[in-house]
Amino acid sequence: MTAILITGGSRGIGRATAVLAARRGWNVAFTYASDAAAAAQTLEAIRAEGADGLAIRADCAIEAEVIDSFAQGRARFGALDGVVVNAGIVAPPAPLADMSLERLTRVFDTNVLGAYLTAREAARTLPRDRGGQGGAIVIVSSAAARLGSPGEYVDYAGSKGALDTLTIGLAKELGPGGVRVNAVRPGLIETDIHASGGQPDRAWRLGTGTPLGRPGTAEEVAEAILYLLDAASSYVTGALLDVSGGR
Repeated sequence: MTAILITGGSRGIGRATAVLAARRGWNVAFTYASDAAAAAQTLEAIRAEGADGLAIRADCAIEAEVIDSFAQGRARFGALDGVVVNAGIVAPPAPLADMSLERLTRVFDTNVLGAYLTAREAARTLPRDRGGQGGAIVIVSSAAARLGSPGEYVDYAGSKGALDTLTIGLAKELGPGGVRVNAVRPGLIETDIHASGGQPDRAWRLGTGTPLGRPGTAEEVAEAILYLLDAASSYVTGALLDVSGGR
């Protein structure tokens, strides 16, 4: 059995990925920021699939906590074979002119710094030339990186654009060490991230305008993530896979 670490695994896409990974035979460590009840539910769902699970409270923007989450994962499972860089936040819709420094700092600290710190620890842990077993990193970006999210979340869109660049560059760095790096770019997905940004109906309100006529589900994104983690995608690296219903 192989083991993965997922950041932001207590809800939404992270939770769906954790449960699907467990169903496919992976042991799963995941981090969560504050919602212990949701983390406990995810842990129960992982174990119900017959896999071992580990919930780790950690802020992905704090270096020591990121390092510790990897240490806990290795201590529990012996080694990690995959990392899903998923934790991210969004703020209420606003044009850039009305965004405060506090908001911008919070979004970029979590979505960019947090992702880079997580990817850095994965780059220190997985490559064969650093004592690892090789493996795969999947970064959760967003279709917003290419759409821009004008009038709503240009800060969030910009943070995800940084992750697209990270994916491309890190894939070239880590390929010789036997590590593949890819990204998924979800579109309008039914998760509570929209409610956290003050628009609980956003996925359905805009999702009906996609070529497929509906928003996506967290489980559909999880399927794409598991494909990129699995040996089925053994010759795929540096790719940006849109899961956006054609939007």
